[in-house]
Parts: sequence; structure tokens; C-alpha cells
Amino acid sequence: MEEKITGSIVTYNNEKTILECVESILDHTKNCDFQLYIYDNRSTDQTVPLLRRHFPQVKIIEGKENIGFGQGHNQIIRRVHSDFHAVINPDIFFKSNVILQMVRYMEEHPEVVQLTPMIRNLDGTIQYLPKRDPNFKFVVLSKLPFLKHYRRIYTMEDTVMIRPAKVMSCTGCFSVIRTSVLKKVHGYDRRFFMYFEDADLSRRLRAYGDLVYHPGMHVYHTWKRDNTKSMKGVCIFLRSMVKYYRKWR
Repeated sequence: MEEKITGSIVTYNNEKTILECVESILDHTKNCDFQLYIYDNRSTDQTVPLLRRHFPQVKIIEGKENIGFGQGHNQIIRRVHSDFHAVINPDIFFKSNVILQMVRYMEEHPEVVQLTPMIRNLDGTIQYLPKRDPNFKFVVLSKLPFLKHYRRIYTMEDTVMIRPAKVMSCTGCFSVIRTSVLKKVHGYDRRFFMYFEDADLSRRLRAYGDLVYHPGMHVYHTWKRDNTKSMKGVCIFLRSMVKYYRKWR
């Protein structure tokens, strides 16, 4: 066995992706000391029965209500005592032992407290996700057709990144964090049900070291999030945005 590593996934009605996600993770962490935890936000589909049937080695915690993304991960973070902890979305897929690669990089670079790899679509194209702190022009004005360049600045899409580079924010869909530092900042801020919780966590982690994006490593992400598809989603997004700006103004 190599490193002591834990990982957490928060699920909510993810029966369509969760089996392939977990199978890809377990298949590519066999050569390291890794334990996967899943917190379920009271799914109403077959997410939990499927997980229990196919993956008895995964530690599953069933919530009594939907407490959101960050709070779900916090239920696991408070339980683990590892050296490194991976935060994983239920629609992430591995094709290599990227977790072990990331841990080895962080062991060689003790100044790094959070590491995120390149995130790819299933067809191999790059998902350009935020690497700077969110602000009004990046989040709101970039939605306007003539101001889309703000989004490219926000995600550093126009910056040539062929080597590991310090960033201001790591995507919430997948990263590896030093567990000791994650516990120091008490995990995710419970005020964020969903959206902006990853940017908030990154800002607090930066007080303890560097956040790094590593383009030499990658995972695959089925990115279907669209907060404009429902009024409920829009309201959650806007509330989180206001909370974030009030906290960090």
C-alpha cells in the first residue's frame, strides 16, 4: 500500500451515473490505500440500493434530508483521518490512477494544499472551469454575448498552461486536498447549499498554502449543470452569489 487517502462523493438522484463513476474510481485506486465514502442526500431514485448492491466496500451514509453539496461532504470530512482527501462529483470518471498521481505530486510539493487536474469532457475536449475568484463581471456580465471574454478570463482559457500553475480557485467537481488543512478550515461553509461553496473553500485554503492546477493529469466529467433550467436553480444560485459577495466584500 502507498498513501492513506480518502475520497468523498455526495449523491442526490444519481442512479444514471453513479455506478460507472464509482467503478472507475475503485478500478484505478487498487494500488493505494484508499477508502471511498458516499453521503446520500436522501435520494428518491435507486442511487443507494444500486451502490449497496454493487459496492459493499464503499462506506455509505444515508442522510435524512437534502442538506446540500458542501454539508454532505462535511459529514464525511469530520469522520476521516487521512493524509489526503479527494472531493469527487458523482459524474466524474477516471481512466488512470489520477488520485495517486496527485498525492505523489503533493508529497513532493508540501506547499500545495489543494490540487486540481485538467477536467475533460467525455470526448476529450477541455472543460474550462473557473480558476480565479468569482466577481460580478465574471459571473453575471459574462452571460452577455458581447462580454463573453470575461468568462475566458475567469477560467484562464486564454492562458497557455502546459505546466503546473498556481491558481486562485480549484473546481469543486474534483480536487485533492490535505486533510489536515481541510479540517483546519472546518470544511465547507454550511451557508452555501450549492454554488460558490468551492470558491469559498479555495479562498480559505489559500491561507495555508498554494492551490495548483496540473494540466499533466486529467479526469473526465459529464457536465450537465445548468442553473438557468429551473427557477428553483436560479434562486439557489442567486442566493449563494449574494452570500459569497457579502462574505468576501
